[in-house]
This record gives sequence, C-alpha cells and structure tokens, in this order.
Amino acid sequence: MTAAIGVIAAVFVWPQSWLLIREDGELRYVYPAHDGTSFALRWTHSVERENWIERFRLDNGHIVLVSTRFKTFGAGVPAHAGKRTTLENGWVVMSDIDRVVDPLAVQAAAAENYSLRYDGVWHTLGRPAEAPILTFAYARAPLYRVLPTLIANRRDSRGTG
Repeated sequence: MTAAIGVIAAVFVWPQSWLLIREDGELRYVYPAHDGTSFALRWTHSVERENWIERFRLDNGHIVLVSTRFKTFGAGVPAHAGKRTTLENGWVVMSDIDRVVDPLAVQAAAAENYSLRYDGVWHTLGRPAEAPILTFAYARAPLYRVLPTLIANRRDSRGTG
C-alpha cells in the first residue's frame, strides 16, 4: 500500500514534458508532449484573406518551425524560407525551415480564425471580440501544476475540423 501511494505521489510531482499555452501569464491550454511531437497553427491572413498554416515540432526542449504553407504571395509573405519551396495543390509550401521559435507568441485574433491542430484535431484559439496574445512553450512541469488546465481542456475540447 505504501509503495502504491508513493508511485501515485511521484506521478503527480515528477516533472513531465508539456506544450504549455499561456494567456497573460496564466495557463490556457496544456497538451502532453515529447521530442518529436508536432502541431500546427492555422489562421486567415489579414490582408490576403487566405488560410495560412505553419507546422511546428518539439525538439530538444524547443519549439521549431518546420514548414509554412499559404495560397498567395502578397503583404507580409516571405520570398523564401527553408531549404525547399514547392507548389502543392494550389498551396505554396516552404519546408525544411527548422528554425527555433521558442517561446512562440501569437496574437490569436478571432477575426483571423486562429486554430491549433494537435493530435489530429483542430482547436479554436481566438475568442469573439478579443485578440489574446498566446505564448507557446515546451516545458517540464509536475502534473499537479497543469491538472486543472488539463481538466478544463477536456471540458472545452472544441474540434473545429
């Protein structure tokens, strides 16, 4: 019995890896993570009014920008990024970028339809009439510190397709 209690206690206090998303310093979302975990951000470009998707990978304690894809060149669009630029089904895809962007800060304006793809599901990030600044970090923390946010994430899991 003592051993079982010890194991349970260790699970709650032993630091584990997480993708932490904060708003104004407070945890808003938490996702289990490890090196190699990937996620994507999607939004509607404010000028071009086309979707833009960036893919990230967690690597050696950092968030790494892997690729970006968009439909049109225009304001705010880089001429090139990464090692390869291709055209795929109407999307310009810049890949093999492999640039550390940690921490990653995003202003998730609702008008730009920001969403996060994690574990195969899109989750809405913006809120009506708000443009929160979200900070993404790959960090280690004990379960007891992130558990309330994990529970809230489960209740508020809004897959958006």
